[in-house]
Amino acid sequence: MSMFSGLIRVMERAARKAGGRLRKDFGEVEHLQVSHKGPADFVTKSQMRSERILYDELTVTRPGWGFVLEEAGIIEGDADKPRWIINPLDGVSNFEHAIPHFAISIAVQEPRLDRTGWHEVTSALIYHPVNDQTYWAEKSRGAWLMDARLRVSARSQLSDALIATGIPYAGHGDFAEWTRIFGAIGPEVAGIRRLGAASLDLAYVAQGRFDGFWESGLSDWDTAAGCLLVREAGGFVSDFRGRTKPIHSEQILAANQPLQSRLHKILAGSLR
Repeated sequence: MSMFSGLIRVMERAARKAGGRLRKDFGEVEHLQVSHKGPADFVTKSQMRSERILYDELTVTRPGWGFVLEEAGIIEGDADKPRWIINPLDGVSNFEHAIPHFAISIAVQEPRLDRTGWHEVTSALIYHPVNDQTYWAEKSRGAWLMDARLRVSARSQLSDALIATGIPYAGHGDFAEWTRIFGAIGPEVAGIRRLGAASLDLAYVAQGRFDGFWESGLSDWDTAAGCLLVREAGGFVSDFRGRTKPIHSEQILAANQPLQSRLHKILAGSLR
């Protein structure tokens, strides 16, 4: 895309290479559904292969940068250089069950000037391999789907809003807390959806498809890119009580300004 900066182009090339392999593997998953062993081992190998492709491609183009990887963990880079935050396959359960809704998420996080920690995310890319669509954002350059500018929705009434969420499942998340929140939000909104890939949920908020999103118990690699997309599309991202930080994962609430204000009051009230 002509709009891409050099860095976004690097990210997009890496995501397309890994995404091409994921598409090929995804074509095999449906055949594995009928096997006794099932596709779980195959999917794990696909996820690890995607991560390796991304690591190799990005290391060549940006030597010395660190990594936060879902499978391999934290790989330290040079102290004065940024690091990559990567989810090589967001939507693993969808992928495993042959549901074509999954993504690759890549974010760039800058080091603090005093080198004591990590600062804001300045570049982000979410690639949807099945649709061959690239969502991307850079600080102060806006959020984009390919070369089309993205804006969060303009809806201001909860009764008109379609909200996305993630639902706790066996061994993951606080189902009692989620049930309280759902019980508070559900009667106020036009609908609630659970699609199973947080990065794409956030991209859809940036695009105006969803009016808001909440989830807890995520990891930085799930949300780092999506947080920047929403903010650069004119939206707001916080925890459930309205507090902000560069990356939200343990609690994340994203929406446009009027809905963000209303939703965080509901969420905060549900936590009492």
